[in-house]
Amino acid sequence: MHLEIKSEPTEEPKPKTKRLKSLSEDAQTLQLGWNGLLVLKNSCFPTCMHILDGDLGVISSLLKDHASGSKLTQLKITQRLQLDQPKLEEVKQRIKQGSPDGYVVLLATQASPGGPGAEGTHTVEPGLQRRLLRNLVLYLKQKQAAGVISLPVGGTKGRDNTGMLHAFPPCEFSQQYLQSALRTLGKLEEEHMVIAIVRDTA
Repeated sequence: MHLEIKSEPTEEPKPKTKRLKSLSEDAQTLQLGWNGLLVLKNSCFPTCMHILDGDLGVISSLLKDHASGSKLTQLKITQRLQLDQPKLEEVKQRIKQGSPDGYVVLLATQASPGGPGAEGTHTVEPGLQRRLLRNLVLYLKQKQAAGVISLPVGGTKGRDNTGMLHAFPPCEFSQQYLQSALRTLGKLEEEHMVIAIVRDTA
């Protein structure tokens, strides 16, 4: 007697119901480069920056208070760079032409409560309002600009340790530096920025 074996229809894989971790949590798989407050006008934004590419030494030499030698916990955006092609090419060339230890590219995300750079970790100057990083990202997007900070903060001590920090909102330019991170972190839906710090070449 011939038994017909019916093949069971293969079940569709069920969509994962597990809540996806936030970008800030995911970013912690990357090496932390800096945490503190980004400041624009009268607002400050608790921020964590994780290394995507380049040399950690750029951070330790440029993001410090040259008077005291201590690590800076506050970075004030003083200029803007319009996101037009010639200016972006200039930044890209500076990164490309710099030596391997002459630049660092970082992913900046909201400092999560309880994590590095969290609420209360850094004292906020009187008159500054603490806000979420996404407000800064939206501001830069609206202005179609990157935030710019000349380094070191508070004057130059010798030509060896000078440079420039550019804070890019999500744009075509910043995406190219996120390719390897995207493989690790998946799609970046949360508001974030890509920070490029380039040491000046003598």
